[in-house]
Amino acid sequence: MPVLCVNIDHVATLRNARMGIEPEPVTAAAMCELAGAHGIIVHLREDRRHIRDRDVRTLRETLNTRLHLEMAATKEMQGIALETKPEMVCLVPEKRQELTTEGGLNCIGREQELADFLAPLHEAGIRSSLFVDADPKQVAAAASIGAEFIEIHTGHYADAASHAEQQQELDAILRGIDMAQEAGLLVNLGHGLNYTNIQPFARVRGIQEYSIGHSIMARAIFSGLDQAVRDMANLVRTFTD
Repeated sequence: MPVLCVNIDHVATLRNARMGIEPEPVTAAAMCELAGAHGIIVHLREDRRHIRDRDVRTLRETLNTRLHLEMAATKEMQGIALETKPEMVCLVPEKRQELTTEGGLNCIGREQELADFLAPLHEAGIRSSLFVDADPKQVAAAASIGAEFIEIHTGHYADAASHAEQQQELDAILRGIDMAQEAGLLVNLGHGLNYTNIQPFARVRGIQEYSIGHSIMARAIFSGLDQAVRDMANLVRTFTD
């Protein structure tokens, strides 16, 4: 059965808007766990625009489930991951000017570089994932790097302007899932998924985790964080294993 992992970056975004101390991301993580999240995801960006180093350290000390650290493939982030030892790292592309991650990591031509980057993390017992678009060439490149997982970027599907475009993006994702599984990769999905557009994946076999943040935090404004997580966790729980 697939599980829900909740990204709490937007709690930190709200805290940092006033450069204060609330809302506390660590408290949000505990509430998400109690409501049914199987893991907590944070993206420690180079510019620290939301999650901060202190958040990662405190989460490592307090979580009862799993800590997943999204990060760029830089020496600084590698060192932080080796120090904090999250259960999983997910390598993502990162640009300072973007509002949020705009697409998947380019793995083509970087296979050896990324394999070398992940090697010390694997030696430390940290599992790894690559955040990639549902492009056959990217999936093939990812499969040669040695990561256990890929997380297929669902943002283009979520942002589709028409039903036809959305179906086209969905078909590409489904092909990407099949190809990744045939290559021996475990598959997660994430970016832009909400309570409605997640439904077409209900009968798709082999998805391990759904990485969801923004839509849960948006619903939490109106219904509360506990209920928002429970609603999504219960929805994912009905999906095909």
